[in-house]
Amino acid sequence: MQESEGLPRPLATRSAIDPFIVMDVMAAANARKAKGHDVIHMEVGQPGTPAPRAARERASEALRIERLGYTEALGMPELRARIARYTAERYGVPVAPERVVVTSGSSAGFVLAFLALFDAGDAIGLPSPGYPCYRQIANALGLAPRLIETSGQGRWMPTAADVEKLAAEGAAGLLLASPNNPTGTMTLAPRLREIAQACRKHLLWLISDEIYHGLEYEAPAETALAHSDAAIVVNSFSKYFSMTGWRIGWMVVPEALVRPIERLAQNLYISPPAISQVAALGAFDGIEELEAIKAGYARNRAMLLEELPCAGFTTILPADGAFYLYADVSRFAPDSEALAKAMLREIGVAVTPGIDFDPVHGRNYLRFSYAGPEPAMREAARRITAWMR
Repeated sequence: MQESEGLPRPLATRSAIDPFIVMDVMAAANARKAKGHDVIHMEVGQPGTPAPRAARERASEALRIERLGYTEALGMPELRARIARYTAERYGVPVAPERVVVTSGSSAGFVLAFLALFDAGDAIGLPSPGYPCYRQIANALGLAPRLIETSGQGRWMPTAADVEKLAAEGAAGLLLASPNNPTGTMTLAPRLREIAQACRKHLLWLISDEIYHGLEYEAPAETALAHSDAAIVVNSFSKYFSMTGWRIGWMVVPEALVRPIERLAQNLYISPPAISQVAALGAFDGIEELEAIKAGYARNRAMLLEELPCAGFTTILPADGAFYLYADVSRFAPDSEALAKAMLREIGVAVTPGIDFDPVHGRNYLRFSYAGPEPAMREAARRITAWMR
């Protein structure tokens, strides 16, 4: 049956994008749980902890005494200033508060960046494996995603040579994610510098997805702002700050982009959610709590890196940051999607098939999120090991 059957005319072609499979897996896991089955969530990149106490207390107080109407389209001035201060403290890179744009999650940041930087038909380089919504947002906006196939030889990250190739093909920009979803790998300073220099040389926009910054285990993440004043950084309170459902993020953009992005934000979103902005201000007072949560991720990571090979998952990509392990499962099944469905059905562990992140080689991989509570992650490892044996 055609989706447009019974409608006055066919749907817009921009709606014919692929689903975000991880959300479909989560829905299936929740449906199974609603029927009384025990399910452990390792599919969605969502912290198993609430927003930090300081954020919740700030929001609770605001609900009691504030009107919580529209804010400025670019966000509350005090939050923009606090984000600028955080950037300077974390990276040693001074940023004027006027360059900070508060967004309705990082998703709105990508939409605003793509709309401000690219015209319909423009090509943009995207890492593969990579976050699937990059290419689906690009497709919906009439852009032309150019997947950059990464490999172990390059630590699963793009290189300056990839920028040269994009430029030769007439691309308009590159989106870089470090730490990357789903691989967890990072671009270290020397390569990031080379990529920024190549983008500048060939007049390509550089968009840096830094939403997993703060969640690194071997070396600190490097911001693109340290290497390019023209870089557009997208960040979020969802991951390190444990605030996924609050839908609040931010961008740091060149001064010349502020007003164009403001016009887009005014018309598309009016303003980010006021209550979430208030909570975000409080979140900066919860760093000690957030570091304790991160320590739990580190323990989950170490445990799974020890236990998953015992289940036969011996090829796991370097897990520098974020809270994911991306494992080669081709020795067990030709289709990771079928394997993921069987895992949920038979042992109640929800994981995401790699086809969500890599349309070419993804059927050989599964992504395991270790953002859940430590007892649940340990139980998941026990079930998986017993099942695979």
